[in-house]
Amino acid sequence: MDVTWHYWLVFGLALAVLEIFTGTFALLCFGIGAALVSLVLLLIPSLALWACLLIWLMLSAPIFAGFLWRARNKPADKRWTADEALGEVGLLTVAADAFEKGRVRFQKPILGSDEWPCVADIPIRAGERVRVTAVLGGAMRVEPLSPASSKGLTP
Repeated sequence: MDVTWHYWLVFGLALAVLEIFTGTFALLCFGIGAALVSLVLLLIPSLALWACLLIWLMLSAPIFAGFLWRARNKPADKRWTADEALGEVGLLTVAADAFEKGRVRFQKPILGSDEWPCVADIPIRAGERVRVTAVLGGAMRVEPLSPASSKGLTP
C-alpha cells in the first residue's frame, strides 16, 4: 500500500481534533508528529510505511516529553485561602475599632491584596502591628500583636 502525505496529514488533524475531547495534550503531540511526517513525505515520497512509523514515533516522543516536562515542572501558583490568612501579621495604617473600620497592610499580598479593611474588638492605633484572627468577607478581624500596646486608649 502506498502511503502518501495526505493520509498522514489527515491522521494528524484527526488526532488534534480528538485532543479537544481529552485535554491531555497527548493526542496533540502525536498529531503534530503525524503532520510533520506528512511534510517529510512531501520531500521524500518513496519512504516505506515502517520508516514513516519510525519517523512519527521519533518526532512525537520529544514533543510529548516536552509537554510532560513542562506540566511536571510548572511553578505552583500560590493562592491564599481564608484559613491560611489567619495568623498573618500586618501593620495598621488606619486606626481600627469595633464599630469603625481601619486598614491593615501586609508585606505580601494576602487573598489578592496587600491592604485590607479591618475591624477590632478593642481600639487599636494606626502604626500598631496586628494579627489576623478572622476573615469576614470583605474585611479582616484583627487583634494587636502585643495586647498591652493598645491598653489605655480612649475611643
